[in-house]
Amino acid sequence: MAATSAKTKIILLSCGSFNPITHMHLRLFELAKDALNRTGLFDVIAGFISPVNDAYGKEGLLPAKHRLEMIRLATQTSDWIKLDDWEAKQPEWQRTRLVLDNAKERLSKGDPLYSHLQLNGSSARIKLLCGADMLESFAVPDLWSTEDMTTITGEYGMVVITRSGSNPEEFVSKTELLNKRKNNIHIVPDLIYNEISATKIRAALRNGESVRYLIPDSVIDYIHNNNLYK
Repeated sequence: MAATSAKTKIILLSCGSFNPITHMHLRLFELAKDALNRTGLFDVIAGFISPVNDAYGKEGLLPAKHRLEMIRLATQTSDWIKLDDWEAKQPEWQRTRLVLDNAKERLSKGDPLYSHLQLNGSSARIKLLCGADMLESFAVPDLWSTEDMTTITGEYGMVVITRSGSNPEEFVSKTELLNKRKNNIHIVPDLIYNEISATKIRAALRNGESVRYLIPDSVIDYIHNNNLYK
């Protein structure tokens, strides 16, 4: 009887503003984990959230110290999703490809952040977890370098969660660079569409409206206690 091939261990890494983190952000991890594990080829062992550096300069971006703490609070009940604060603590903005490169290097060197992972001598691959909007941003002129897109889709791979109105399969098939690496781009349909928007949550908070059940209660408490998004 032929030996059963070992499953590839996967670490999911999600980059973004997380301003604030929402239940949607957390659901992406669960959807991706279920989809990859269901193939029988992968074993998702960890997920990390990497909030963007303050130097990104996006209007209304809350200081990293607050976004980091909200992510810590939001993930404290998860046994596999954790915060990676390396990107946020750098002196300048970091490209997504560089965040992936750094995570790969720290994993290989046994960084304390990864010490809890049960690798048992085997290696793990890091994949970028994102929504369809990030994938589609590859078509925006001068936003991504060809080298970075090639490395992200080739060396690492992507797990893309669909959203209402998106068609990532068609986008991949019509984009030569992506189509060449389509086997490394895992598209996961969200059968229960989650349209929670951090932008709309910020607007609701400014208007004094309830955002309960849209973001974790611990995050809501932190926002109110620190008088954020007013």
